[in-house]
Amino acid sequence: MPRSVTLELTDPLAYQAVMRPGDGDVLITSKGRFRVELTRIDLDRLWMTWGDEDLPRLTHFAQSRERTTIAFLADRKQANTQCAGIEMAPGEIIAKPAGASYHVRTFGPCRWRAMSLPPHDLAAAVHAASGCHHIIPSVANMGRPDRGNFARLSCLQDETRRLAVTAPEMFAHPVVSRALEQTLMHAMTTCLVAHLPVGADSRWRHHSAIIKRFEEFLAANSDRPVHLLEMCAAVGASERTLRICCEEHLGMGPIRYLWLRRMHLTRRALLLGDPANTSVTQTATKYGFWELGRFAVSYRQLFDESPSATLQRSPGPHREFRDRPLKFARVSTA
Repeated sequence: MPRSVTLELTDPLAYQAVMRPGDGDVLITSKGRFRVELTRIDLDRLWMTWGDEDLPRLTHFAQSRERTTIAFLADRKQANTQCAGIEMAPGEIIAKPAGASYHVRTFGPCRWRAMSLPPHDLAAAVHAASGCHHIIPSVANMGRPDRGNFARLSCLQDETRRLAVTAPEMFAHPVVSRALEQTLMHAMTTCLVAHLPVGADSRWRHHSAIIKRFEEFLAANSDRPVHLLEMCAAVGASERTLRICCEEHLGMGPIRYLWLRRMHLTRRALLLGDPANTSVTQTATKYGFWELGRFAVSYRQLFDESPSATLQRSPGPHREFRDRPLKFARVSTA
């Protein structure tokens, strides 16, 4: 049965716990109190997600092998984002293939939309729309579809969201649900087959391989701070090459990225720690912060609270959400 979910989250840990299709690690990259509103609607095969975020962030995302996703920005006035080392502007879409691993960097408040299908369903839909056997790229691929097709896709998605919230009975009959899904899939594939993709040259593939080794090393050492020299040795790249790769894929240099990672590791340890047996000093030094005064100032700027306040605050449930099936009633499709 089709379902809709609305989540209002104020913690990066909660956000990364509900990301899909796949797994993501979220690093907030500027100071302030984080907030995101996430709406998801699942039809039979098509999944849709609407995300409205208040702060810039960097996410390393491992896409599920069961789904291929397209995503785009919903606000024409917002800043560009960066995905898999490719800059994406409003009016463009990016296809994220099943099983891919990539980074997404936003540079301010971000309103984004995504749709996903099993790869074989997407391939069949693209073939039906184009009349040819189009091969979905094995790497993230960006392009700018026809303005009219893109506007139709955006409007259909937003109308679906509005109906799910205000009039779920409009989806009453399975025939209506299927018709809506087919209409959305057609709009999605029309945008995919019409745009001219940006090719991935050998330099981009080489840098992507370095970034993949970079994240594999971090994943293997997820519970401890790592430093630049050992990182360069682990990924087999010079500091200069690693810096170029990180700027392309992360939107920042490796030193800044590793600092952000250590800050978030510290926050997670404080959130999950027992105040009776955990101290801020021990936790901060464990993750490589020796100048405790500077650490405390930076921590407050980034997370909008002191380290001691985080330690004393119960983590509670890592998400607040409203989860409901779409209850249908018969409607006219005229």
